[in-house]
Amino acid sequence: MSTDGAPILDVQDLTKHFPVGSALSRRRGVVRGVDGVSFTIGRGEVLGLVGESGSGKTTVGRTVLRLQAPTAGAILFRGQDITHLSRRALRPVRRHMQLVFQDPYASLNPRMSVESILSSPLAIHGEAAGKGERRSRVEEALQLVGLFPAAADRFPHEFSGGQRQRIGIARALMLRPELLVADEAVSALDVSVQAQVINLLMDLREKLRLSMLFIAHDLAVVGAISDRVAVMYLGRIVEIAPTAALFTDPRHPYTEALFSAVPDTDAARRPARIVLKGELPSPLSPPSGCAFRTRCPYALPACAETTPALRTVGLGHDKACIRDDLTLAAPLKA
Repeated sequence: MSTDGAPILDVQDLTKHFPVGSALSRRRGVVRGVDGVSFTIGRGEVLGLVGESGSGKTTVGRTVLRLQAPTAGAILFRGQDITHLSRRALRPVRRHMQLVFQDPYASLNPRMSVESILSSPLAIHGEAAGKGERRSRVEEALQLVGLFPAAADRFPHEFSGGQRQRIGIARALMLRPELLVADEAVSALDVSVQAQVINLLMDLREKLRLSMLFIAHDLAVVGAISDRVAVMYLGRIVEIAPTAALFTDPRHPYTEALFSAVPDTDAARRPARIVLKGELPSPLSPPSGCAFRTRCPYALPACAETTPALRTVGLGHDKACIRDDLTLAAPLKA
């Protein structure tokens, strides 16, 4: 999807480190949750963020929303630098950027009715003061996500996982935001329900012209909804490209490995499975040079010398790898 004008979100060299060790300990360090991440999201665009568990995807999402303060870097939302805004100054900004949580069970208060859950954002931000107006907004949101208005009188335990996630999406839409951060929003759902929720998000994106940061660990899921995809490994983006380009011509070995793990019923199209060596390194003490080199089947001695920066290798296609001589397997043919 093409976007016009300035991006709605501009993240510049975002860093989030978590200190470890006590004040009395002689050995202190930092966990590099996010280590210099940059990207933009245009108006009406969906950027997919994908990687293994522990790669820093959720930390990026929470830091972008200022649910936690960044260590360094800049976050520009609608052209405004929100990196260091106070809680009070952030309040009017938060209504325009909302979060869809991963767990549809833990994210809804079981003691509250659906009407109370959905009307809470209105009360917090001083919208729809009258009871009738609040009820009308709640019913409108429920219909928008494919639920009956009567669902407002029920409680979370009366719904399935997919229905609960629809309620969570409805809550995120109550203030009519411009940016939605969907953090593993379908990973806890059955495969058939995943497809329904993805279709819902795609419809909402078209109806409301939503911009979205869609976080997931499954490239197939990300590819179904995203205009562009950013691949993360150990706190850094190692490849970012338009979805079609990434699926036909991946340029980073880690992206190739992720593709090889995606199930496919077409044996002729499915790339050979690549089993990465070892475990994901600790963000407390990442490897020198390219962090992926300790598991990469194409690593050279030079990969340990310097950390490769993202560089352009195609139209809108960037990668952080020194190897330009590789032809990597792709799930789709160009």
